[in-house]
Amino acid sequence: MPDFLVFQLIATIGAMGEFGGHDRRGSLDLPGRSAVIGTLGAALGRRRNESFEDLDGLGVAVASFALTTPLRDYHTVQTVPSAAIKQPQSRPQALRDAGRKVNTTLTSRDYRTDCVFGVALWNGDLSQLEAALRRPVFQTFLGRKACPLSAPFDPQQVGAKTPSHALAHLRLPPWIGPRSMSKIAADEGTELGAPARIETRHDRALNRPLWHFGSRRYAIAHPDIQTSEVTS
Repeated sequence: MPDFLVFQLIATIGAMGEFGGHDRRGSLDLPGRSAVIGTLGAALGRRRNESFEDLDGLGVAVASFALTTPLRDYHTVQTVPSAAIKQPQSRPQALRDAGRKVNTTLTSRDYRTDCVFGVALWNGDLSQLEAALRRPVFQTFLGRKACPLSAPFDPQQVGAKTPSHALAHLRLPPWIGPRSMSKIAADEGTELGAPARIETRHDRALNRPLWHFGSRRYAIAHPDIQTSEVTS
């Protein structure tokens, strides 16, 4: 059976991708591939301008073990017209110098609540990644800095027929307990242990420092899988 590295992403609220730089920033109901690769990079201590080629070759599957619900946060953003200030030393200085010329925009951010996700990885240096997830170099979040994780990753290597069966080995925290898998997503062509449909998401990293992303095709399935009882 293939070897997988499985770990959990648990948070009270999370934000999963969609287009940025607009008045409204939405959220998917599952973390995408780029979010997982970014989390691994943070755990390894890599910055966005460093190489991620070895991580880009990983097989990645993400499953949800909760029926997340949407949460929308309204707030304002202040911007300074480029003509109002030249070469500010900081954002506070730019706002002070701009005076009444500051533009205020009403924006919204979408989140998902009750986030209980499992991730399965394959085709990479799983031992190195397991060690990094046990002792991350950089702080990790579920999408935005307002979304801290509620539990450790608890990575473990397992042998299984498919990513779905590998994720049955997750040891979810006692306050969550065993959960049934509601859905799983992986790259198109991945065997998920159940009939799959295809979706296209804007989740392929083209340029990480500039936050440029392209489309990727995902297989989405709903296998009848449940996590194991927690063992200490």
